Amino acid sequence: MPWAPRVLVLRALGLGDLLTGVPALRALRRAFPGHETVLAAPAQLAEAAAATGAVDTLLPASAPGRAVPVRLEWPGPPPEVAVDLHGKGPSSHLLLRRLRPGRLLAFAHPGTPEVAGPEWIADEHERARWCRLLEWYGIPADPGDLRLPAPPDPSPAPGAIVVHPGADSPARRWPAERYAAVVRELLRRGHRVALTGGPGEDELLDRIAAPVPELEVFRGGLPYGRLAALIAGAAGVVSGDTGIAHLAVAYGTPSVTLFGPVSPRLWGPPEGTRHVALWHPGPPGDPHGREPDPQLLRIRPADVLKALSDHPEVSRP
Repeated sequence: MPWAPRVLVLRALGLGDLLTGVPALRALRRAFPGHETVLAAPAQLAEAAAATGAVDTLLPASAPGRAVPVRLEWPGPPPEVAVDLHGKGPSSHLLLRRLRPGRLLAFAHPGTPEVAGPEWIADEHERARWCRLLEWYGIPADPGDLRLPAPPDPSPAPGAIVVHPGADSPARRWPAERYAAVVRELLRRGHRVALTGGPGEDELLDRIAAPVPELEVFRGGLPYGRLAALIAGAAGVVSGDTGIAHLAVAYGTPSVTLFGPVSPRLWGPPEGTRHVALWHPGPPGDPHGREPDPQLLRIRPADVLKALSDHPEVSRP
């Protein structure tokens, strides 16, 4: 059976990265309607990728941290088009070039002078960055095209305020005792509260939930379908700058996101009243640091509670 023409998109990163790449993925889908869109990304993102409506096939690919995978197990003939949505190069460029694609869409880099693309701008919002890349190649892309359709399953905790205290690095992890203070006050006000955590975060959840028996706790990293239903059916979401915050944006759920060390100008939600970004401006920190970032620590529980109480869609239980 002959192979259909294929577009290969490299974005071998996390859930939040996938969701910020949705506008670019949808632009590619519109630009190449007769092609199979293959996304090179971690295998655990297969269900989330399918939910975007812009990916046909997930090609498992990952590397530690935000590194570029060493190789791609690409089957069949070369892709007609390869798109680097992973980084600025040159490692990601070279990885894709080894597959001999008909075209490579990527940012310019002095390490790969044969790649003709736009200049990389460090101080640019992640959604806008990849849309600008495609625009340079004549592919219209809308950074606001990021909403996902409602998940088919019901929420396991409908109407709850979902609190997600975890993050990939300690630098973006607000202290557990502060999350606990927020949770206790929300329960006192009569809200239903659900606490979520990823794999390896049980100890963190226990520090928050142990003294609060009425708290609903979802441990171990929920499967995407159940997590999506929980977030889509929530009254609000409180988290750090992590994938859960982007999921709230994708499903239009009111959210309060605690930023530091990276500014919301680079990774934050769209402007408007539905999503609140808490941030104390200051010099950028190390997003992979081993201690909570000083900018993040300037946010107090009272700030989070005020943001929720002031929110017209969240304030009343």
